[in-house]
Amino acid sequence: MDNGQQHSIHSIRGIAFFGTKDYDRTFFDLKNRDFGYRMSYHPQRLSEKNLELLGEANVVCAFVNDDLGPRTLQGLVDRGVELLAMRCAGFNNIDLEYARGKITLVRVPAYSPHAVAEHALSLLMALNRRIHRAWMRTREHNFSLEGLMGMDLHGKTFGVIGTGKIGHIFCQLLQGFQGKILVSDPYPNPEVEKLVNTHYRSPYEIYREADIISLHCPLTPENRHMIHRESIAQMKTGVILINTSRGGLIDAEALIEGLKRGPIGAAGLDVYENENDYFFQDLSNEPLADDTLARLISFNNVILTSHQAFFTQEALERIASTTLENIRCYEEGKVLVNAIS
Repeated sequence: MDNGQQHSIHSIRGIAFFGTKDYDRTFFDLKNRDFGYRMSYHPQRLSEKNLELLGEANVVCAFVNDDLGPRTLQGLVDRGVELLAMRCAGFNNIDLEYARGKITLVRVPAYSPHAVAEHALSLLMALNRRIHRAWMRTREHNFSLEGLMGMDLHGKTFGVIGTGKIGHIFCQLLQGFQGKILVSDPYPNPEVEKLVNTHYRSPYEIYREADIISLHCPLTPENRHMIHRESIAQMKTGVILINTSRGGLIDAEALIEGLKRGPIGAAGLDVYENENDYFFQDLSNEPLADDTLARLISFNNVILTSHQAFFTQEALERIASTTLENIRCYEEGKVLVNAIS
């Protein structure tokens, strides 16, 4: 695994993309006009079972739901793959310990933090004013207002857990509501602290005080299931919970109990801890085998979108250009500023 230091020049024989959709190909082909790489696209998710699709490629471009465990990684190395370029920010699907010293890893750390922050705000506002329920009603010519009452977000207490680029921008968006913004992060950002005019708090302080809680942190072993039965029990009655980060931050079974019995009033989710077998696919003609996911979707106070918070034109352009620039830096022996270490 690369440590960001300058290294020797490499020859790029080809780039194999996995888990691709038509929109991936559109944006990468457009940006590749400036690079001229030989590229192959595969709709299959990368795993140890389909490594033969690599062909002559010695660079692999993968996404958030590809299997990058030890067997897949060793298979890549055995087939001469030198560089694994993630076209996303997250890399919790990579076995970093196994990859160390065997393959160079790069990513796209910030393709469009505005896109994700804006999606989180969209989920919040739609849930609060029951936009999804109103839309379904009016399609059936039901113009009743019963059950559609929301609350003014003006003056409310917002809890933002994770204040990196996305969390910072989300705090900026919340400024318009003129409420109280509480923030939590193991690595405090002085700019955010100045923006919200408050000191950093512990997550449990936020659980107890916030009317709205939004998660904007990466998934680590330390914060997996940070939203669990005990933390939910600390929350205010009617709290709105938003997660556009990683599904594993929330214990889905505990969330269901919180929705059924309180205190959670609504949940806006763009991620789900067991999403790998479902998201980014059309399964509308198949039964939903995941009972937990089916239960979440059944709640009328839950909006679940399929990991689309990043999905804007600007973000896809940035993902393509940054990914290809990462590969060119590796090819030319330049410092890998986006290395995963």
